Amino acid sequence: MSKRTWALFAATLVSIIYGVTFTIAKDVMPKYVEPFGFITMRVGGSVLLFWLISFFGPKEKIAREDFPRIVAAALFGVALNMLTFFKGLSYTSPIMGAVLMVTTPMIVLILSAIIMKEQMQKRKIIGIILGLAGTITLILYGKSMVNAPNATLGNLLVFINAISYGFYLILVKKLMDKYNAFTFVKWIYTFGFIMVLPFGWSEFDAVNWTTIPADIFWKIGFVVVFSTFLTYLLNLVSMRELKPTTVAVFIYLQPLFATIFAVGLGKDELSLVKLLSAVLIFAGVYLVTQKRVKSE
Repeated sequence: MSKRTWALFAATLVSIIYGVTFTIAKDVMPKYVEPFGFITMRVGGSVLLFWLISFFGPKEKIAREDFPRIVAAALFGVALNMLTFFKGLSYTSPIMGAVLMVTTPMIVLILSAIIMKEQMQKRKIIGIILGLAGTITLILYGKSMVNAPNATLGNLLVFINAISYGFYLILVKKLMDKYNAFTFVKWIYTFGFIMVLPFGWSEFDAVNWTTIPADIFWKIGFVVVFSTFLTYLLNLVSMRELKPTTVAVFIYLQPLFATIFAVGLGKDELSLVKLLSAVLIFAGVYLVTQKRVKSE
């Protein structure tokens, strides 16, 4: 398997895991664990796993001037990213959360234009407008009666999560070009854990472990090991061979997997607003990234 093929496979596997995570995480919170408490488990468990495998990885020293970028990556890729995602997911439904995440490629393009001074064609501008129209429609009108106590706030928080993740993809790319993933990812999660701890400790401390069923423990373990630890490693592997925008394109697959899994288990339902919003978003991201996907 070539490096590029492996990178594409890794990015696809990440989308499958994330798509399943939308529904699995909803089974855990907020009934058994509040969102920020769950994040504390997720990041804390991943810190231990990343430091453990780092002892078997290559030995590299991180330059002092790169630590500010690592701290920024921890903020946008771990702390703000996860806190807004899980809090938002506790309020909204799995399908709406997954559909909103596909705005990330457009966000990455916008940030690239601002930070990296890349020019945007008219086609891409139209795509951004279409995608954002779909996103705003979903936030304001995509309320679901299934497992979504405050869909508007939840959708807004998931959208903030998508913006945060877009920043992370751009920040971490330069680290990938300079270091092996095992060298810096443990530091990203260490700083991220320090950032989320003040928000999540009280909710973590309030968990009544004696009332949690065995299947919920397994689902918590899935989120820590697969949805966090494994997906971040796979994302870093894919980003070594692919551009940030191309990696972001694979987020398009998340609503497909999330919808199949959620509807199949009766955890969510489709609606006309969700379908129309999805069409606008997918049309937008297609126009934005068509050329970049072909260039890879």
